[in-house]
Amino acid sequence: MEERQSRILQLAELNLLDKFLFDEVMEDSGTYETMISILLENEVRLIGKPEAEKELRVSSQLRAIRLDVVSMDDKKKLYYTEMQKKNTGNLKKRSRYYQAQMDVSLLEPGTKNFNLLNDSCMILIAPFDLFGKGLYRYTFEGTCRECPELRLEDGATRVFINTKGNNREAFSQEFLDLMEYLSSSTRATVNKSASENIWRIHRRVEQVRQSEKAGVKYMQRWEELAEARDEGCEEGRREGIIMGEARGREMALISMVCRKLKSGKSIGQIAGELEEKTAVIRRICDAAGDCIPAYDEAAVYTRLHEKDV
Repeated sequence: MEERQSRILQLAELNLLDKFLFDEVMEDSGTYETMISILLENEVRLIGKPEAEKELRVSSQLRAIRLDVVSMDDKKKLYYTEMQKKNTGNLKKRSRYYQAQMDVSLLEPGTKNFNLLNDSCMILIAPFDLFGKGLYRYTFEGTCRECPELRLEDGATRVFINTKGNNREAFSQEFLDLMEYLSSSTRATVNKSASENIWRIHRRVEQVRQSEKAGVKYMQRWEELAEARDEGCEEGRREGIIMGEARGREMALISMVCRKLKSGKSIGQIAGELEEKTAVIRRICDAAGDCIPAYDEAAVYTRLHEKDV
């Protein structure tokens, strides 16, 4: 019981920047609608229940993607929202791949009219500045390099939200309050906001935090991740043992080769006496030749693998 309470307490301490809490909170249509409307500063009307952790796999031969939250508005425009707490260094290309996978999944086989493709808006929220310009929001739509005022108008939009932006003067107080609340989803933070929308989001956050169902789900997720980490550590330990044994055997061989080199034996003689392939002995002898006259075994080993690199 104490262990379970500890894990539920961890759920209570999560902020909306944490994927688990974000996904659970945004499964509520009204909350997700409110969130998107504030982020885009444009009123959005969603239809149906948002889908959390939606997996798209257009082919068994291609990498699948898992989207945090997906929903559609009353004009059949799709909204895909991703919460990304860490900069993995590949988010620009990743957003391109996600957009491609999403588009491919929208048309039935044999469809000839590409105008049936839904408009879409992909929103990635992060507590860091992916582009380094100090902006809270970066919106990308197709434009012409030679004619910047000409837009492609293909219906695809990608939006990157940086909760740590600097251009406060360009945004409403409600948007700025949301940026703070995403990072610190607490009663103290929401108390500073006059926005009923931020309060609406907070009430949903508290509902999830107090939900026994969400607590059990979070506990199970925590245990799955812990088990995966343990398996990874065990696998790493086994690999370490194997690597250590391999290094030990190689060091023993280097030691024997060095002793025979000191006694004036040729490569062919050493290979014959040790019953090893000539090519293997030659590589060790070449490395040892750089360590004359000491023939330090550790130095030979290092030199041998420097040559591999």
